[in-house]
Amino acid sequence: MDASSPHRPRSRAATGTGRAVAAEPGVIGIALGAVLTVMLAQGSWQWFATYIGVTLLAALFSLYRLPTWQPGLRSAYVANLTAYSLVVGLCAAIALAPMLQRWSWLFPMPGTRDRCPALGTYESTRTEAALAGLADRDAAALVHAQDVHSHTAVADCLSATTTLWLPVYAAAVAVVVALVAWSVDRVRARKP
Repeated sequence: MDASSPHRPRSRAATGTGRAVAAEPGVIGIALGAVLTVMLAQGSWQWFATYIGVTLLAALFSLYRLPTWQPGLRSAYVANLTAYSLVVGLCAAIALAPMLQRWSWLFPMPGTRDRCPALGTYESTRTEAALAGLADRDAAALVHAQDVHSHTAVADCLSATTTLWLPVYAAAVAVVVALVAWSVDRVRARKP
């Protein structure tokens, strides 16, 4: 195998259990970056999350290579494939979160997405009641305040619902990535 092969042998470090594991600290750092992104996200999913997710995916694809395919569920290959596919799923979910939040055709969220506009209407009414004295002096400012509060309430509602459903998308991506990588690597390993 040449040095540029995506399945070149990597150095291994022995563990106390006798299993060899790939010396790939990069995947751990990328997973940590993805988890911190999700944990520190406040309010609505913004487009910067897409940039972060794509950056983490690019780093993962360029820095990490799966070891050569080996048969058996307890092989180092399966452990690496599991970690790799889960991290890809997490990064893909972060990259897709703003789109999932905004585009109902991409992420219908049955029974949950349709409740958010009602929350926006409630916040608009609540803002009008709280700023009733402003209506006589500056009606345009009151309308603007109502729009801002309504938009924020709807965005926060959609964000919370999106975050609740993100693990489903992340798991689906992880399963697809694992199946594709396993199939491709298995075929490559059988070629002479």
